[in-house]
Amino acid sequence: MSKLIDGKQISASVKERVRQEVSALRARGVSVGLAVIIVGEDPASKIYVANKKKACEALGILSTEYALPAETTEEELLSLIDRLNRDSGVNGILCQLPLPRHLNEKNILRAIAPEKDVDAFHPQNVGRIMIGDYDFVPCTPAGIMEMLAHEQIEVTGKRCVVIGRSNIVGKPMAMLLLHHNGTVTICHSKTENLREITKTADILVAAVGRAKFVTADMVKEGAVVIDVGMNRVDGKLFGDVDFDAVAPKASAITPVPGGVGPMTIAMLMQNTLTAAKRQAGISGDSL
Repeated sequence: MSKLIDGKQISASVKERVRQEVSALRARGVSVGLAVIIVGEDPASKIYVANKKKACEALGILSTEYALPAETTEEELLSLIDRLNRDSGVNGILCQLPLPRHLNEKNILRAIAPEKDVDAFHPQNVGRIMIGDYDFVPCTPAGIMEMLAHEQIEVTGKRCVVIGRSNIVGKPMAMLLLHHNGTVTICHSKTENLREITKTADILVAAVGRAKFVTADMVKEGAVVIDVGMNRVDGKLFGDVDFDAVAPKASAITPVPGGVGPMTIAMLMQNTLTAAKRQAGISGDSL
């Protein structure tokens, strides 16, 4: 049986590290603040925002929620973001996605000041990830890299396959693996001979959004399998990987739930801390 990569345990260690640094900053008179904007009544978004608020409270991060009605205009939302950009008490700004259809997501994400963009969705931050000179990385790929490091899974020289090319997970995930000297292939819905490609992977990241998409015949014996999927089918939660079939072949695998999911919020907390340190002129680990 493969090693189970415990996202709950690893995220707890990340959060404790953040909590200690936040406490050290507070002792120097520096507070850490996150503003979370949610527009409308999407049930999943409301749960995510509540979980982020709870994590902030546990770590000593000041969390302010801006819950706006679904009919909020783009001008009103941009005005709020502008005010938060200029608020020195706000270190990070997060606008919960998806937004109501009448709002232009690109315009909203580009309005957030890059130094406060703790989701790392602003084009400037995306470009910095491309060249390897970044402060923030989207939280899910950052969490996966943290998991690999915690488990001492070497990326250098390994064949890495990412299934999915989203701006939130697939593309930045590929860049991070490349920056860590992996040999990276990105697969997607138009990829031919997908099974032949995934079977070459030493590290396989599934971020396709389809329950049990990755089957045992797609996985090389001894591969590390990272499952990003969160798919609800008949009220049950499934990953993108057919866990029961794939686990016996993998050397290490993340479960769903309890794998990548907990890491996403933990890395949001880390990004918010990093933003506060940069804005206070504190570099690296100098606390």
